[in-house]
Amino acid sequence: MTFLAVENLCTQILTRDGPRTVVDGLSFSLGEGEVLAIIGESGSGKSVAMQSIMGLLPSPPGLVTSGKAVFEGRDLLALPETELRKLRGNRIGMIFQEPMSALNPMMPVGDQIAETIVTHRGTSWSAARAEAVSLLDRVRIPDASGRALLHPAALSGGMRQRVVIAAALACKPSLVIADEPTTALDATVQAEILTLLRELKAEVGCAVIFITHDVGVVRQIADTVLVMQTGRAVESGRRDDVLGNPQAAYTRTLIAASLPATTRTAIPKPASAAPPPLAIEDLIVSFPSNTAMTAWRTPPRLFAVDGVSLTVEPGETLALVGESGSGKTTIARAILGLVQPDAGRVRLRGQDVSTGRQSLQGRVQFVFQDPQSSLDPRYRAWQSITEPLRIAGETNQATLRERATELLAQVGLDASHLDRLTHELSGGQRQRLGIARALSVAPELMIADEAVSALDATTKLQILDLLQAIQADANLPLLFITHDFAVVSRIAHQVAVMRFGRLVEIGPTAQVLENPQSAYTRTLIAAASGRPGDSVPMAGGHRLGPAGTQPIWRPMRQHAPGHFVAEEEAS
Repeated sequence: MTFLAVENLCTQILTRDGPRTVVDGLSFSLGEGEVLAIIGESGSGKSVAMQSIMGLLPSPPGLVTSGKAVFEGRDLLALPETELRKLRGNRIGMIFQEPMSALNPMMPVGDQIAETIVTHRGTSWSAARAEAVSLLDRVRIPDASGRALLHPAALSGGMRQRVVIAAALACKPSLVIADEPTTALDATVQAEILTLLRELKAEVGCAVIFITHDVGVVRQIADTVLVMQTGRAVESGRRDDVLGNPQAAYTRTLIAASLPATTRTAIPKPASAAPPPLAIEDLIVSFPSNTAMTAWRTPPRLFAVDGVSLTVEPGETLALVGESGSGKTTIARAILGLVQPDAGRVRLRGQDVSTGRQSLQGRVQFVFQDPQSSLDPRYRAWQSITEPLRIAGETNQATLRERATELLAQVGLDASHLDRLTHELSGGQRQRLGIARALSVAPELMIADEAVSALDATTKLQILDLLQAIQADANLPLLFITHDFAVVSRIAHQVAVMRFGRLVEIGPTAQVLENPQSAYTRTLIAAASGRPGDSVPMAGGHRLGPAGTQPIWRPMRQHAPGHFVAEEEAS
């Protein structure tokens, strides 16, 4: 039975150049208990359409110009704000992409869930708080009663997303709108959230609109699929029909971009005795822990990186894989000299750079996960690209603009982008700008930290192809930090899997993906391929201890030529 019907929805956004249509004649229907996945790239109108239906679109600049959205017999677009408030959080729940932005940072998470219950049910605060604890327990947050008293900043990303889910389901809504709820999560956490959503949907009996650009997620959770491009629906139907036999060229492009590519062949070790571009030897990095029982007792150290050794050869891409907190970015920071290692060596072409960063200028460049926050919003594109050159001493503006034009062409952008500000570029264009900036000083090593994790499938594919082309032209070594094994299969020659600061497996990408030896590697691959039954994270943690301690590490066992796995302790 259809209980939500959207007909000819049109939404415009006011711009300096006049109104721009961002949702254009959108129509779809949703049955009770059904899961509809709306897929498309950023800017396709997915989120704006749902904000229009929910009455959450800021006006101005947004304006719904026509259409109907009939929910349980009432047109949501014709309801006054007071009536919409009674529906939002009660009959319609919303799960947002970024839980840190959706939650009040100054309010305990338990009270935020209780507030929804008090507002829509009129229960007492004590009863609502008790129910909030029950909901936190239902979404599998350990020690729910204790964590209900914590503020959002004290929780991990996965736990914060569970809190948002608990709040959305607190009043047992008949419709839940989930806007990219798993995009920023690790593969194992994503699999857990999807499993949880399936279970809660069955328990509450609600329908779900799931907004995403991840075709792999659609395969796991959707009953029906709606594909959007530039504000319009280009294809819709049952999941297996749309994904198995897509009719629209755009749908076929999205599906092709989400499929793993043929893995890259490992690069043979060079016969020359020249040192590699990057060699890390027994690297240890620790930070003070906050687990000291008394104020006068020195807290133990948490070993974020614990005896890691690896090398990157010329023209090689090594993918560093693991969940958040496994130590991947700490290794990158140690290479850049942003953290001081406790022990071990970081060598660039044989030179030890682990004791200072004065010799690193221009030799190592970094591509960030979020180009929006890593680029100065006051700078024009050419200024952002040539910033490393100005730091290196180049002051001639004509020379800088000429070099910026060359770099833009190298990353697939024309000279018309030279004078654009950051907010005038798309996400993919901003990431190309970040890559151009990294290339400006001809680095000896490039580090890309989750450089494509926030991008759409097609944009992600374009950036990966660009990085491979640049690498082929310049023989550039690349350390690629990610948690996405689909990305690993496309770009990496070698893959190193980290857990709790230690390497658990390292080897040629094809061997590791096709025949993983570590249980943890199998867990990550299972989660990435949508097998949630195999993707429950295993217990454990980083080593804690006094500064200067170094355990006797178990040697890594060679499974095949170049393929090593850490010996696992008996449980």
